[in-house]
Amino acid sequence: MRLSSLLFIAFFSFTAAFSQEISYKLRMTKPQNHYFQVEMNLVDFKQSELVVKMPVWAPGSYLVREFSKNVDLVKAFDENGKALTVTKQTKNAWLITRGSAKKVRVEYEVYSFELSVRTSFLDLTHGFVSGSGVFMYVDGFKDKKGTLEIFKHADFKRITTALEKNSESVASDGSEVFKFDNYDQLVDCPIEIGNHEVFEFKASGVQHTVAIFGEGNYSIPRLQTDMAKVVESATSVVGENPNKKYTFIIHNVVDGQGGLEHTNSTTLSVNRWTYAGSAYVDFLTLVAHEYFHLWNVKRIRPIELGPFNYDEENYTTLLWVMEGWTSYYEDLIVRRAGFITPEEYINRMQGTVNYVEGSVGTRVQPVAHASFDAWVKAYRPNENSANTTMTYYSRGGMLAAQLEAKIISKYKGEKSLDHFLRVLYNKYYKELNRGFSEKEFKDELSKFMGENMDEFFAKYVDGTEVTPLNETFGLLGINVESIASAKPSFGASLREDGGKVIVRSIRSNSSAENAGLSVNDEIIGCNGYRVDQKSFDDFVAGLSAGDKFSFFISRDEILLELEVLVGNYLKPQYVFKVNNGDAKKMQLRNYWLRTI
Repeated sequence: MRLSSLLFIAFFSFTAAFSQEISYKLRMTKPQNHYFQVEMNLVDFKQSELVVKMPVWAPGSYLVREFSKNVDLVKAFDENGKALTVTKQTKNAWLITRGSAKKVRVEYEVYSFELSVRTSFLDLTHGFVSGSGVFMYVDGFKDKKGTLEIFKHADFKRITTALEKNSESVASDGSEVFKFDNYDQLVDCPIEIGNHEVFEFKASGVQHTVAIFGEGNYSIPRLQTDMAKVVESATSVVGENPNKKYTFIIHNVVDGQGGLEHTNSTTLSVNRWTYAGSAYVDFLTLVAHEYFHLWNVKRIRPIELGPFNYDEENYTTLLWVMEGWTSYYEDLIVRRAGFITPEEYINRMQGTVNYVEGSVGTRVQPVAHASFDAWVKAYRPNENSANTTMTYYSRGGMLAAQLEAKIISKYKGEKSLDHFLRVLYNKYYKELNRGFSEKEFKDELSKFMGENMDEFFAKYVDGTEVTPLNETFGLLGINVESIASAKPSFGASLREDGGKVIVRSIRSNSSAENAGLSVNDEIIGCNGYRVDQKSFDDFVAGLSAGDKFSFFISRDEILLELEVLVGNYLKPQYVFKVNNGDAKKMQLRNYWLRTI
């Protein structure tokens, strides 16, 4: 074949692919019914059949949420308005028979009435779009660029999102057009629509926009100053901020649920009165956590976490790094920003250690398993979860501290965990533009530490051994003392329900479990006397190891009598004490807890 022919074919193929267009239109004609109307326009797709899909999960929240359950009235039309055949193919996929249509218009509605950082919401007060639960994609074409046109309801004044505007102008009908490079970017940019307050600040060379929905006791000037400090502190860890713009969406509600990270934005859900006292520091800590994710998980990431498979679980054993290390840094960032003292930081670390080591599940579930099983365990706890699971957030944070202490000591206060993150950021994000495998992560850590880290992983990541607390924190001049003492324990937590005493949970190998008590049993009486929760708690509190008693329960309306032999329970507990007797260790500790 001649060169000219090859060039013609290549040009034709390029232009054909380039001419394919995807655009969305989002409407909210009647907010009180909680439905978003979505129109998806497909131009110049040559396939006789097209499959459109709704994701089953939202990246950053590791649970299959089955967003297709909220989808109604899926229809498709050609350029002349003629209806095309739409067939439900799987739980989240619809097959569209295109025929000879040059253009395909897909229409559907999405019921949106769950206000969280990972789900969508619409009522007369505002709209919030979490893209993976609203926008479908064409199977095999997630890489296509496109536009999103949003038609605000007449009562809503503004739209806030990290998506780039196609034009700064607003159409006469109030619509605004945004553009995206691919589907991943579209759903990675949540959208707030309504009458929310908006302010801006600049930090680390990045323009930040903050949208706040809901009343609260916040002060905008204070938030501008303090959030900027958090941003600058977080940026100092890796040493550069990859964004030019960043968007915060904050929901002030009665019961805040935390946050969800995105590449150049985040959504925070907090109590509306969180902006004063100690709660305010907790808010800034949440800001630090979600902001730090723009590096750790969005750019420094396991290879399994992007590009995403939206059809099913995306398993990784490294959430203890992605979430655990981020949890570690959230406190360190607010310390470096000057919002807490070194003593307060150490108290927070002490609390983390006591939580992890005081949890029964920490000796059962390795943190690598907790990461992998997040999809089936972390987001689906049951009455026995405390006995069998450990959160990769707290356990991973402890391991980060363990490595941090070792690094600071090894490099004599000239390097920290920051520098290892910079290695990962520069190599895998900036140079290779991909995630890393678990083996690559281990190899990079071994290289950075100058030693084989297999034993560390075997003991603490893939195993459940206790972190050597004194050995670890002693490197930084902190003595860790065990203050645990064996105490008599029944081993069951209770709740009152309509005057009934109901068993809520039971600790493994406890007196309650050994006696045969089960969750949801109703405790009726003890030693021949009827009890309520207070009287039963008071009775149990006065027992000693070796005491015996009997009690009546109702299980499925069957009365049973059980006998209990009270045993002792030793719950690990530690206290951190700063040792100022070693000047070199003091210097290392000061480097660890430095301010920027």
